Amino acid sequence: MNVFSKPNRNYHTVRGGLPGQTELMTGRAIFTEAYAVLPAGVMRDIVTSYFPHWERTRGWIIARPMSGFAETFSQYVMEVAPGGGSDRPEPDSQAQAVLFVTAGELGLTINSDHSILKPGGYAYIPAGTKWAVANNGSENACFHWVRKRYEAVEGIDHPDVIVTNEQDIAPTPMPDTNGCWATTRFVDPEDLRHDMHVTIVTFQPGGVIPFEETHVMEHGLFVLEGKAVYKLNNDWVEVEAGDFMWLRAFCPQACYAGGPGPFRYLLYKDVNRHPSLKPFG
Repeated sequence: MNVFSKPNRNYHTVRGGLPGQTELMTGRAIFTEAYAVLPAGVMRDIVTSYFPHWERTRGWIIARPMSGFAETFSQYVMEVAPGGGSDRPEPDSQAQAVLFVTAGELGLTINSDHSILKPGGYAYIPAGTKWAVANNGSENACFHWVRKRYEAVEGIDHPDVIVTNEQDIAPTPMPDTNGCWATTRFVDPEDLRHDMHVTIVTFQPGGVIPFEETHVMEHGLFVLEGKAVYKLNNDWVEVEAGDFMWLRAFCPQACYAGGPGPFRYLLYKDVNRHPSLKPFG
């Protein structure tokens, strides 16, 4: 059996709530100069945000540009109740977006084109594009929203809209891994119109990143399924479905997938542009 045939996927979905008064406060959350880990257990009701021009919606902001943390992107986990959504979701005309649905059904209108995104649904929305979302179903719709200001380049066109589902895209195995490590790519890596990639990385049990990756790309990783041990700078950290990791540029990283099932995460990285020589900030 091909390990990357189309299985039924279970995407971790943030549920909020609060722990009981008898539970321990100590968890796995950590914030360093090189990386941060926001475990699933910290994404509770009291850390949600509400947004202008959104109805019946709340979100967990798990990354935002700031000194000493994420520099190139923001990432939200959004929960839209039935009847909720927005006709004016994006306040920044220079911001592009990727949406990835983990639960429910999300109605998406881009310009005049309407789609229904089900779990596994992916949309890339170029900067300056008119779009809207609505939950017309009977259950909460949950999705990731990745935002990045688009870095235009003279002589290179802006990217096109993309609406698809990961189930319709065959993952690309990494060379010499016997299929244990693969990446679902929604964009051609050599398409220089794009200055960010949001992909899904899948490790089968026992799969590894066999060296300490140390590179200029900043990362945001949200674990969709499974568990693993991740090398972050000098530390080995256990992670599981629902955890979010931020890795600063050049933070060494490696991974060992040790669970009984696949380990999968949604991965952001900035690509295809020269580093700015302007002082940060």
